[in-house]
Amino acid sequence: MTDFVYRNVMRDIKQNILKGNYEGMRLPDERSLAAKYEVSRSSMKRALGLLAQQGIVFKKRGSGTFVNPLYLKNQALFSYEGSNIGLTDSFRVPGKKQNIKLLNFQVIKASSEIAQDLFLNENDFVYEFKRLRLLEEQPFLIETGYIPIKIMPELKSEILQSSLFNYLEDEQNKTVTKAFLNITVEPSSKEDQTEMKLKPVEPVGVMSGIFFLDDGTPFEISNMRVHYRYMRFNTFVNVNK
Repeated sequence: MTDFVYRNVMRDIKQNILKGNYEGMRLPDERSLAAKYEVSRSSMKRALGLLAQQGIVFKKRGSGTFVNPLYLKNQALFSYEGSNIGLTDSFRVPGKKQNIKLLNFQVIKASSEIAQDLFLNENDFVYEFKRLRLLEEQPFLIETGYIPIKIMPELKSEILQSSLFNYLEDEQNKTVTKAFLNITVEPSSKEDQTEMKLKPVEPVGVMSGIFFLDDGTPFEISNMRVHYRYMRFNTFVNVNK
């Protein structure tokens, strides 16, 4: 319940930031915000701390908490703020609904590389699936994933036509909370051009890596090819210890 509360507070503060509701780009103090949202000081502290970790706000010692002006100028489309790090919860464009079209779904024997990355045995099998993600009618991402059958033996095509990570969380009480991703850019392939309506000269962003359950188990290898117009990803670096 606490997790749900502080994340709701985070989302509301972000909306207020985007609407320019904080005069001088300065947030009210922690005590005032906790009173306004009727939450504990610890929940409010956690919400503000995560906003700071994401680079949305920054704290100036002795002066308060301020909105990061670069966040307003360069808003990322990928924002990991839900209870898992799936695309359905992490990729949002205001006013546009995300849809999923399943392109391929089959069972294959894990290659040596897949077996190594997912810590599988040589003869283990995995699900291989390919999905096209759309914002309303605009295709923006082709996703190819591999999941060990032994982790999710009940996986069906119907499940893959909506949020896989949300299903895992709701039905199996397992959460995907960690990932190692490599992000790069490549020329678009014939498939990219066909499925995402790209011209041959237009590139794609590529995010590939491994997703882990909250207990550290490797759950999925994924390769995501993103329409260049939707490839906007921010990071915030803090070397303080």
